[in-house]
Amino acid sequence: MTIETDILVVGSGMAGLSAALESAEAGYSVVLVEKEPFLGGRVARMHQFFPKLCPPACGLELYFKRLKTNPRISYFTQAEVEQLSGQRGDFKVNLTLNPRYVSLEKCTACGDCIEVCPGHRTNAFNYGMGETTAIYLPCLTAMPYKYVIDRAACANKECTECVSACRYGAIELGSFPKHLRLQVRSVVIATGWMPYDATRLVNLGLGRFGNVITNVMMERLAASDGPTGGRILRPSDGKEVTSVAFVQCAGSRDENHLPYCSAVCCMASLKQVTYVRERNPEAGVHVFFMDVRAPGRYENFYRQIAEDGHVRLFRGKVAKIEENPATGELTVSADDTMYGGKTRTAVDMVVLAIGTAPAANKAAIPGVQLVWDQHGFLIPDGTEGVHPAGVARRPMDVSASVRDGVAAALLAIQDVVRS
Repeated sequence: MTIETDILVVGSGMAGLSAALESAEAGYSVVLVEKEPFLGGRVARMHQFFPKLCPPACGLELYFKRLKTNPRISYFTQAEVEQLSGQRGDFKVNLTLNPRYVSLEKCTACGDCIEVCPGHRTNAFNYGMGETTAIYLPCLTAMPYKYVIDRAACANKECTECVSACRYGAIELGSFPKHLRLQVRSVVIATGWMPYDATRLVNLGLGRFGNVITNVMMERLAASDGPTGGRILRPSDGKEVTSVAFVQCAGSRDENHLPYCSAVCCMASLKQVTYVRERNPEAGVHVFFMDVRAPGRYENFYRQIAEDGHVRLFRGKVAKIEENPATGELTVSADDTMYGGKTRTAVDMVVLAIGTAPAANKAAIPGVQLVWDQHGFLIPDGTEGVHPAGVARRPMDVSASVRDGVAAALLAIQDVVRS
């Protein structure tokens, strides 16, 4: 069976959702596919947006409402594009729909299943901080708001505890992948980004020292639905954090790692400074940076942070981070690039502002000749009818991703009209 539709959107972050919704509301049929079991991308894992410092649910809730009420959009989670071939106006797409093992129609998200589930898995939504049971709800704002089973985490393949506990017959442990064929006229690729693997920065101690975390982990620590209920605590012992160091460009602007600026790290760290200051007004904050990049109206936000007497902005390249094994305290050694010399700062916790790496790769969508730059981002002047959007194209913040998704929708609509 082949489903015909006007536009395929791959990825459901802010760029993908924007492209899908704007296309559908302009009168065109859209299929939206997402590899995760929920829509929203990495934005759903954030605590707040800058500079207004509002939660992502503010934007996602409106997007999800628009999506639910628009009959021109069909969406599939846990779906992957296996092959994309053809040309503008006539693309053929093979999709694989991976099993959720829970019926979307029958599940009421009552939670009875998790009470009896003996299996456990690392909580990927919280970037590895904490665990969930093998059957789990991805997040409190999940769309769809349904449970999903990680079969690899089941205590054993014969376990049927969740089946017995479910009063609605929603568990489908015998499910298999399904395959779907689409015929579409235009494609938007909004596959987003992934955090750079900062364990490669051996001198900064991520993965070796328990109190060195990343900026994406900090978002989850500050979130009310995160692993600590919104409290900024040291991962090693749960102690309240009284001093924090933010290390900028952890992997970015480095020819040995990510040679480009990741665009959002400076503002993200300044935003996270407010998390620390709100929860502990007496906490000391140290920000080590090469340059603070706060363009346009973000300059005012930067000035607000810079004028906080509890915040020290230090222009210096961090050379190494050391740990006192007895206390978990960290010492940040940096080269002072403003005045010369070296400095050593003791803190409870270090937050690495890791860079933005493209989530797409050259083997992601076989069948068409896409064009990539030297860093792995998609170049728009590739195959006609295939339009990269958001961070699949280049590093950008949320508001820019929304605009980029709308722009991609306009290009896709032009393809449909011309075909």
